[in-house]
Amino acid sequence: MGKIYLTRHARRRMKWRNISMEEVEETLAHPEKVDRLLGGRINVLKPIGEKLIRVTFREVGNRVMVISVVDKNK
Repeated sequence: MGKIYLTRHARRRMKWRNISMEEVEETLAHPEKVDRLLGGRINVLKPIGEKLIRVTFREVGNRVMVISVVDKNK
């Protein structure tokens, strides 16, 4: 996996939902579930503590562009 780039939307979602960069990296590196979507987007999910983190991203060249981050338990 390449370098991780966060969109402004993803950074805001992480801040509002109290999700750390380490949790995003862990979800990307070791997802429990992977869903491929239209347009090349990919959703990965992973439970971390009380959270169920969903990261939506697409691979652009040699980097990972994180589009959105959500705690599905909230």
